[in-house]
Amino acid sequence: MSFVLPSHPSGQPDTFDVAIVGAGPGGMTAAIYCSRARLATVLLERNTAGGIMAITERIENYPGFPEGITGFELSEKMKQQAAQFGADLREITTVAALDRQADGSWVVVTDEERVAARAVILSPGVEARKLGVPGEAEFMGRGVSYCATCDGALYRDKEVVVIGGGDSAVEEGMFLAKFASTVHVIHRRDELRAQKIAQERAFANPRMHFIWNSQVRRIVGDTKVEAVDYQNVIDKSVTTLPVSGVFFYVGQLPNTTLLQGVVDLDENGYILTDDHLRTSQPGVFACGDARAGLIKQIANAVGEGALAAIQVEKYLDGLDFGQAGGPAAGGAAAVEPAGTAAVEPAGVEGRARGDAAGA
Repeated sequence: MSFVLPSHPSGQPDTFDVAIVGAGPGGMTAAIYCSRARLATVLLERNTAGGIMAITERIENYPGFPEGITGFELSEKMKQQAAQFGADLREITTVAALDRQADGSWVVVTDEERVAARAVILSPGVEARKLGVPGEAEFMGRGVSYCATCDGALYRDKEVVVIGGGDSAVEEGMFLAKFASTVHVIHRRDELRAQKIAQERAFANPRMHFIWNSQVRRIVGDTKVEAVDYQNVIDKSVTTLPVSGVFFYVGQLPNTTLLQGVVDLDENGYILTDDHLRTSQPGVFACGDARAGLIKQIANAVGEGALAAIQVEKYLDGLDFGQAGGPAAGGAAAVEPAGTAAVEPAGVEGRARGDAAGA
């Protein structure tokens, strides 16, 4: 099977129809759709393709994989599919700024180059929220981690702590239990927020130990993590628990610092769009976890990526025929995100992507 690859609109290697910022599931889906629509497409990713999905140990609720699939494998499949249709994927490329040009096009400034595009899709994703307790920053990489898939094997036959009670905390705790002798889950409430099937598996695992109504107050150690001090929120008692590792899963924050003053964001830094995924800037669309919305799931990001790409194609068609749609030049006033008033902060505990599927 052969494909006719899209060509660059100006014949220049760094001029594209659409630039996609972020190669998570939403960004890669958008790249597949844009490339198949014969749009010259560049995909810019600050790390490696897949985002959080790529470091998820197992995904069980993404359609088409009844036996489940690792996050890395699913990421590679999406990456290959985007590439086969002609998308130009540039990994380890950090986007520093977006500059609107006089003709309405955009220049995406990275740490290595400047990429011109007639439209932009923002899919920058999220990163782990820091709790900010004493010792968290000091012991980063020396016992403090935000990625069980990355670091779990380092704690074989040792005791570790997982902080949180949502899907990510429980699923990553289960992964750690493959290596650690005991996984202590410290949660500030008396019940988990994770999906019921994940809870059932965790409660049935003899290596999982739950500490309820408690919060970590301090991480203790000399040159590496040696213990945590946690406090019961009811009786205020403080306990020191000897452990070798501490894994934080207390929510996520959007990677949208570079977008401040460029497109409208909500109070938590998430990108505001209308129902067509248009931002407050003409020609700029958004999808995935960094977009303000109620659901943070791989399947949802994929759907948004498809919709964003279709809207970009319509927008570019409008430009070509002199009738481009999109928000008015007035900016934010033209965008009325559907359901925005009901959107809760997406970077709170239990809202991270990574349910029983990590999806």
